[in-house]
Amino acid sequence: MAPLNGPGVTIKDVARLANVSVATVSRALNGHENVAAAVRERVLAIASSLDYCPHHAARVLSSRRTRTVGVVLPDLPCEYYARLMCGIDLAARERGLQLLVSGHHQSEQAQGAALRSMRGRVDGIIVMSPHAGVDVLAAHLPEALPVLLLDSDAQLPNVRSLRIDNYGAARTLLRHLLDRGYRRIAFIAGRESHFNADERLRGYRDGLAEWLPQAQPWVLAGDFDVASGHRAGKALLAAPQLPDAVFAANDTMALGCMLAFGAAGVRVPGDIALAGFNDIPLAQYMHPALTTMRVDIAGFGARALHLLLEDADAAAVPQCLPAELVVRESTVGNGPGRRDDTLTDTSALAGSLPGW
Repeated sequence: MAPLNGPGVTIKDVARLANVSVATVSRALNGHENVAAAVRERVLAIASSLDYCPHHAARVLSSRRTRTVGVVLPDLPCEYYARLMCGIDLAARERGLQLLVSGHHQSEQAQGAALRSMRGRVDGIIVMSPHAGVDVLAAHLPEALPVLLLDSDAQLPNVRSLRIDNYGAARTLLRHLLDRGYRRIAFIAGRESHFNADERLRGYRDGLAEWLPQAQPWVLAGDFDVASGHRAGKALLAAPQLPDAVFAANDTMALGCMLAFGAAGVRVPGDIALAGFNDIPLAQYMHPALTTMRVDIAGFGARALHLLLEDADAAAVPQCLPAELVVRESTVGNGPGRRDDTLTDTSALAGSLPGW
């Protein structure tokens, strides 16, 4: 029997000899913190003794004919996708890979065509789309072609997926507004039929139903751009009564809303609080600086490429990354809210808060 070392060694061999799970080996080899030091040392020692390379799939990918990874996105002329691409591109260049990028501009048909056009031209594909699961299947991609779904609700066998916890993050931001004393909270929704937008809206609705059940959701249409945020702001200004706070599904719409309020002489946060999502660079330089949920967008992109290239023996377990609450002046300045920035337990609010 041939010795157990070299290219024939798999992650399962390392896991068996280390007496741990494949997932634990993967975490140890990739430097994750949630692995005990002793276990990490044992895994690394065994992997080294077997001459096992944790990025075997990446090595295979980079040695193939194309040395290219395909990226299919909903859009390209947008700051979010630009920063996402920066992260993917940096991680690709570190591995000597090139990118083939296509933006399908919200069209399922165009996305399907982009996926089909990449067959034979790339050695792996990163796809972000609300309809990614359906389109990946419809594109009839080769079974051996690695595919990673970004921010999609699709559940496909043997297909890796990575997403942001948009639902939990939206609940966290809503809870912050409630803790600050705001009660009439309007929400500017994102693009229709968009997974991120749907999850953020769901988090707002569910959080409101749980913590302030007598309040009716106040949802305005948006499209993730400045213009739609500005339209929503003008619509709020025309309402019989202003809300106490506005939660925009991204920072760009929050900026448009703030511009509408400023033109009308409505002060943020003196007259109304305002919060966004993503923490784009402009958020901290707005006046006032914007409270938001911080997403490491470039890091998200780099992580996506890493997962695409991860060892083929590793389980294709969906991964969900958290977002971080960043509290700034737009919700804690001179508005009506409390000055305590702590996220307290709001489970008791429902029985004591006034209705709308």
